[in-house]
Amino acid sequence: PVGDGAALLKRRPDVRQAERHLAMSTAEIGVATGELYPDISIGASIGTTGLIENLGKPAANRWGFGPLLNWTIPSNGSRARIHQAEASAQAALARFDGVVLNAIRETQTGLAQYTALLDRRDALKEAEQSAKEAADQTHRFYQAGRASFLADLQATRTYTDVRAQMAEANTQVAMGQINLFLALGGGWEKDDVAQK
Repeated sequence: PVGDGAALLKRRPDVRQAERHLAMSTAEIGVATGELYPDISIGASIGTTGLIENLGKPAANRWGFGPLLNWTIPSNGSRARIHQAEASAQAALARFDGVVLNAIRETQTGLAQYTALLDRRDALKEAEQSAKEAADQTHRFYQAGRASFLADLQATRTYTDVRAQMAEANTQVAMGQINLFLALGGGWEKDDVAQK
């Protein structure tokens, strides 16, 4: 995958969860601060008063309309809730930083391991080609009577061993690629197909 490293790391579920938790903790500061200010609303009421026989007459009807003001005078409790929300946001920020650092570490480790596995597989490709050429040449020499059967058998065995190592290296490269995709959060193929 090619792209912005931050965008790739944002794909990770642990990073997204920590980011949402940080946003929630930051929003709680605003909620706690909002408690310091008065709450103003507009209210209205309609009703009737009086005896039942006067129902519907103008003197029995009443209505009211006006602003409502609800204000808890700022106290140490309100300010303590603000400080508590700020402390919670600081803890969420520290957790977010830790999650991001862990994601970066896992990605760097995954990249280093994947690169090493690719290098090993490339070296084994060359060794496989050399072992194949040596086995073919030794077999031709054996058929011409210039090499023993044991030498032919040993060259074939070496070639078979290198091929087995190559198969194992291919498996390790596939596993390394999976681990790297997991470290990067994966999912970009699905997004790319959805955009087309």
